Amino acid sequence: MSAVLKQVQSPDDLRGLDAESLAQLCTEIRELIVQTVAKTGGHLGPNLGAVELTVALHRVFDSPTEPILFDVGHQSYVHKILTGRASQLGTLRQTGGLSGYPSRAESEHDWIENSHASTALSYADGLAKAFEVRGERRPVVAVVGDGALTGGMCWEALNNIAGSKRPVVIVVNDNGRSYAPTIGGLAERLSGLRLRPGYERILDTVKVGLPRVPVIGPNLYEALHGVKRGVKDLLAPQGLFEDLGLKYFGPVDGHDLAALEHAFTLARGFNAPVVVHCVTRKGFGYAPAENDEADQMHQSPGFDPTTGLAPSSASRRWTSVFSDQMLSIGEEQPEVVAITAAMCEPTGLGPFSRRFPGRFYDVGIAEQHAVASAAGLASAGLHPFVAIYATFLNRAFDQLLMDVALHKLPVTVVLDRAGVTGEDGPSHNGVWDMSILGVVPGLRLAAPRDEATLRASLLSAAQISDGPSVVRFPKTPLPAPIPALRNERGLDVLAESNGGGVDVVIFSIGAMASDVLAAVQKVADAGYSYRVVDPGWVLPVPSAVVDFASDAALVVTVEDGVIAGGIGSQISRTVRESGSSVQTREIGVPVEFPVHGKVMDVRAAVGLTPQSIGRRIVEWSALVVSGNEQQTERPDRTGPDESLRRAGGAEGVSTD
Repeated sequence: MSAVLKQVQSPDDLRGLDAESLAQLCTEIRELIVQTVAKTGGHLGPNLGAVELTVALHRVFDSPTEPILFDVGHQSYVHKILTGRASQLGTLRQTGGLSGYPSRAESEHDWIENSHASTALSYADGLAKAFEVRGERRPVVAVVGDGALTGGMCWEALNNIAGSKRPVVIVVNDNGRSYAPTIGGLAERLSGLRLRPGYERILDTVKVGLPRVPVIGPNLYEALHGVKRGVKDLLAPQGLFEDLGLKYFGPVDGHDLAALEHAFTLARGFNAPVVVHCVTRKGFGYAPAENDEADQMHQSPGFDPTTGLAPSSASRRWTSVFSDQMLSIGEEQPEVVAITAAMCEPTGLGPFSRRFPGRFYDVGIAEQHAVASAAGLASAGLHPFVAIYATFLNRAFDQLLMDVALHKLPVTVVLDRAGVTGEDGPSHNGVWDMSILGVVPGLRLAAPRDEATLRASLLSAAQISDGPSVVRFPKTPLPAPIPALRNERGLDVLAESNGGGVDVVIFSIGAMASDVLAAVQKVADAGYSYRVVDPGWVLPVPSAVVDFASDAALVVTVEDGVIAGGIGSQISRTVRESGSSVQTREIGVPVEFPVHGKVMDVRAAVGLTPQSIGRRIVEWSALVVSGNEQQTERPDRTGPDESLRRAGGAEGVSTD
């Protein structure tokens, strides 16, 4: 760490720094973030844009007594640096290191560890209410981006906050973007406020000068103050917040420390709900990020800190295959439209949006609205494809259930980043989707294993006309093609040790195919015969799984989703209900929040490696096939996985 930064071990240390030292501190913080993220990957642009804002907040407010909450949380690196974690920043997003989001386990300054957008205002409302109940009056600060304000939860919270007198300070970090430029009516309103003439400065001059004029001064000022709102309405669409009854300060230059401190000091002293509108630039102070028109290096892999360029990768990604296939589908089927929730490029819909601009909709950070709007589109005869990250499907479950499935509408949801995603941590692992989707009547779910099956799944989904469909795929690079030995009973047989009855049938779900095929060598070495089957479309469970199960003594399922209520449990239930006595076992992610870290480290922690999968299948085969009662102990939890397990991982095993 460099000179000034070494002096800052807590927010208290900031208050003794002069203006020159503070400016130097901001420079040093930016250098540390750039050098760190260049190695670890992470959210570069949002944090570079929030340096002065975060420094000013910690100089004015007394964290952790006065909570500072960061909506989304990916803009919290500066907060971590200022609260004693600068020396650990090099471990950011690494296995056993600092989280890429606020983490209650790391610091008392991290009140919440949210990393889904639009929630911080609700947290702030609840905290302020709790302090009031306890007889305490202390401010709560919520830093929310302009992109997050497109989420409906923000406005539900604002409705409650504005109706109270509790001291909630809402800091709008307005950079005009989420991943991409913020869209919609809100964006237009904030743009107007950003471009507003400097009437605040004029009003301040009048406020200071007029009351000094004898006799008529105070009365004239009151008259002018009475028309302040009208002036604002003439100069800009000011009513956005004040119509709710919220006091509004701004816009403030989000890179001017003195201006920020002044605004935050006023807001703190107001002692009631207030909005401070700060205009920042994503990537500020680092030219490669500022000049990146796509997303200001919002989330960056490792890169060269001098140029900002990441090394080229020869590996193809699942997302690029989806992107390419959507263009083909769009050409062939004019009724197909595409929807994204503020993630056009990350979900691969960029090419579709440019090729078919009239058939593409970015609804902002509003997954619930995206799915409900898709229901409306489908009701009028179109076939919407809604592309979102798997972790964000949780937010739109009600709409998928009640607005799409109940009406049997042809809406296809494409889930990127399904399964274990790794570095972004617990809230971003896409492991919940298969469990929650299993209760949606009439829903069809495809889990492709490679490029060919992904393309085929998307083509099939585009032809479904009587209900919702979902296609899921992971964040990891595409595997090499995994051809089937044959298609039998409508399912793909990927591998087998002989052609007759087998000891164990393994149902491999989606992208787990490569790991399962690697694991069965251990099964063969132990002397057990096997067959690996890929159902492809896993919901509803194909009836053919019962036929395959009848050929074996043991059925094992392997999936990269939560084991409770997952595909494995659905297959096991289907086999039981058929009257079969074959025993079943499931391998998946345990019902807990997986730790953050490298994908393979996290998979190892939850038992989703070829070695762990193979070991468990052998142990269960010894028990079920050989009848060896000595093999009834649970798999060994010691060895290289142990440190990760203690940090939050566990083997995802169900034995019933």
